Amino acid sequence: MSKGESNIAIVGAFTANLLIAVIKFIAAAITGSSAMLSEGIHSLVDTGNTGLLLFGDYRSKKKPTPSHPFGYGRELYFWSLVVAISLFAIGGGMSIYEGILHIQHPEKMEDPFWNYIVIAVAFVLSGGSLYVAVKKFLEDNPDKSFWRAIKESKDPGTFSILFEDTADILGLIVAFLGVYLGHTLNNPYIDGAASIVIGLILSSLSLMLAYETKSLLIGESADETLINEIVLLVKENPAVVNVRSPLTLHFGPKDILLALDIQFDEKLMMNEVATYIDEIEHNVRAKFPEIKRIYIEIKSITYFSTSTHKPV
Repeated sequence: MSKGESNIAIVGAFTANLLIAVIKFIAAAITGSSAMLSEGIHSLVDTGNTGLLLFGDYRSKKKPTPSHPFGYGRELYFWSLVVAISLFAIGGGMSIYEGILHIQHPEKMEDPFWNYIVIAVAFVLSGGSLYVAVKKFLEDNPDKSFWRAIKESKDPGTFSILFEDTADILGLIVAFLGVYLGHTLNNPYIDGAASIVIGLILSSLSLMLAYETKSLLIGESADETLINEIVLLVKENPAVVNVRSPLTLHFGPKDILLALDIQFDEKLMMNEVATYIDEIEHNVRAKFPEIKRIYIEIKSITYFSTSTHKPV
């Protein structure tokens, strides 16, 4: 998924969540359903979260400064962590709290007709959003299983939307069961229990999102396949004798730092080594444009060891 496609998905999710939140709150006010109120809170939190993801993406594109020479790419990871925390504290916490209040002070549910209408509309919108997000995500990771792709993804904007859409679908199913069983059995406690279950779903998915984002925030290497391809590409150079396992670090989904330790043929002169270094950097950047900075430590003769850095 390109960055543009990712942002379009986030903007679409923002608009849909805001609309769904409004109609859920209206239905909750008309029917008095605790589960529907929790779903309204859920959609409102999702709306704020997608806004935070867009803000994080905007901030991550700031140019490097003397105080931040590697740029601001990790701002996206920070705001994604904020999204996870808000989903846990606001979405999950308030839903559980609302459910407990409803159980302590049960109220008879009025005609649930509008609840069913809202749930159906929200299910179609959220289901369509989830289908598109999953389809694009799998197309972008054709040789990986779904869970492996989630684990190795470096773009929190993509898997955050996947997590939120999944929580939407699960929450709507629980809300439907809570409204239907509560009204059919004339038992308001079921509606309150459904609200608590929705809160637990949100809390569980938010913890998963926080775990994935934390790994990116503290520093995660590039995909192992990409690293192996870099090694093979460098070894194709006739002047290279050996390459140690490269060190890589993601500063953003498409911003990677690469550090190489290369041993060149000892018969080469210094000017020849410099020429081969330029050739290697050119080839690496041509094949892997996401690599923005390359550091190379070179060894060509016993007493010669130096470093070169050529940022884009």
